[in-house]
Amino acid sequence: MRALTLARERSERCHEAYALRLLGEVAAHGDPPGVETAAGRYRDAMNLASEIGMCPLVAHCHFGLGKLDRRAGKRQEAQEHFTTATTMYREMDMWFWLEKAEAEMGQLA
Repeated sequence: MRALTLARERSERCHEAYALRLLGEVAAHGDPPGVETAAGRYRDAMNLASEIGMCPLVAHCHFGLGKLDRRAGKRQEAQEHFTTATTMYREMDMWFWLEKAEAEMGQLA
C-alpha cells in the first residue's frame, strides 16, 4: 500500500499502475484469496496502464484476471482474459509469458 500511496502523491502513474497490479497479485494469493479485491486492483491497474500505453502491464493484468476467474469457476470470463493476454504476448514477442498463459488456458479444458 505504501508504494501505491507514494506513487499517487508523486503523480508517478507508471509506478501507480505497477503497484495496483502487485496489490492484485497479493490479494489473489491470499488465504483465502480476496477475489473481489484482486479483481478490482487488476482492473484499476489495467485501466491506468491502458491510458498511458503500458501494453505489457495490460497483458499481465488480463493474465491475472484469467487465473482469478478460472479459480472462481468463471470459465467464459477466464477464457476471454487468457485469449486477450496470449494475443498481446504474441504481438509483443513475449514468449516466456505466452507459454505461461497458454499453460493456464490449457487448464480450462
